[in-house]
Formats: sequence, structure tokens, C-alpha cells
Amino acid sequence: MAKPKFIKDRVELEKLAPMLKAPIKRQVFVCTGKSCAAVGGKEVMAEFDRILVEKGIRQGKETKGRNPMGEVVLTECGSIGFCSIGTAVMVYPDGTMYGQVQPEDVAEIVEEHLEKGNVVERLALIQLEKPQI
Repeated sequence: MAKPKFIKDRVELEKLAPMLKAPIKRQVFVCTGKSCAAVGGKEVMAEFDRILVEKGIRQGKETKGRNPMGEVVLTECGSIGFCSIGTAVMVYPDGTMYGQVQPEDVAEIVEEHLEKGNVVERLALIQLEKPQI
């Protein structure tokens, strides 16, 4: 295995990983593991992607239709820890965990939580203190 290259120069790091300059406020984790996939996890993930890209707030490469300076990172994951009541979604750094999320719930989560900072109470399972962003 090759020895990993350690880059000390910030400008060089930002060229390789432009997200270092993005004003990221939140990261959304969507479970698409076996249990969550069985109840629509992939569809929930696709709907988050569609809406975040449409609004221009999903951080990522322009070549993928995303905004390099977007405020939201969307991450697909195998488990958040409560897949038996999936689809599970977690918003970080808020620490809010949503359960039983369906594709038709995504627009509300994006508008209310990601854009306005209000937890969608009817879907929230766990809420930590609201961070100061």
C-alpha cells in the first residue's frame, strides 16, 4: 500500500476538496440500509437530492448538478440506529432524528428544518438543543 500524501498547504487542500470553502450549515443522513430500503429509503434519498439540487443548496460538484458553495451535505448511510421505524433521517449538527419519513415528507423537512431551522415535530424522534448557527 502506498504511503498517504499529507498536504499542509491550505490552498492546495481547497483545490482538491473545494467543499472546505463552502458555507456548510447542516448534513443530512438518510438511511438506505436493508430495513429502511424496504420502506422507501432510496426514494426518500432521491427526493432529498431532487429538492436540494432544485433549490441550489446541496453542496457538491457542479458536474453533478450541485452547488460547490451549497449549505447542505446529503449523505446516504447504512444505518442511523433505529431502522425498525425507518426510513430514518438525521440532521447534523442539530442532532434531530426523524423516523418513518416518506418521500412526501421531504419537502417539509427541507423547508421547515433546513431552511427555517424549525424541527418537524410530527416526525421527530430525538431532538438535541438547537445549535447557534
